[in-house]
Amino acid sequence: MKTQGEIEAAICEGMTRFEQEYMGRGPKDIHTHLIGDLLVVRLRGVLTAAEQHLVKTLPAEKGRDLLKQVRAHLIETARPVMEALIQQVTGIKVLSLHHDISTMTGEEVVLFTLGESPDCRQPKNR
Repeated sequence: MKTQGEIEAAICEGMTRFEQEYMGRGPKDIHTHLIGDLLVVRLRGVLTAAEQHLVKTLPAEKGRDLLKQVRAHLIETARPVMEALIQQVTGIKVLSLHHDISTMTGEEVVLFTLGESPDCRQPKNR
């Protein structure tokens, strides 16, 4: 059985690998928070140079909407890969996935709802 910190660290590692393989670059910063049956992954610095250029050169709403549509489609296409990662690390089935990205800050949030709260062992006191 893993500690909550070990689960969160493993999710960060897996999601970073996912971003590198599927999106072409990893995040500059990533944090995962396990809160009961919710798993929140916050990634910063995920926009590629091409995405940043697209958002800057097109009219604000058009660039933003286009980028969000493309990212949403990529996430939905790769959803089975992410769900398998989460289930492998937590041992719990993913019920739902929610995603959004900010074109202003380059921050991305992925929220997983799990079938139940994972069992975690307490960390050893040092």
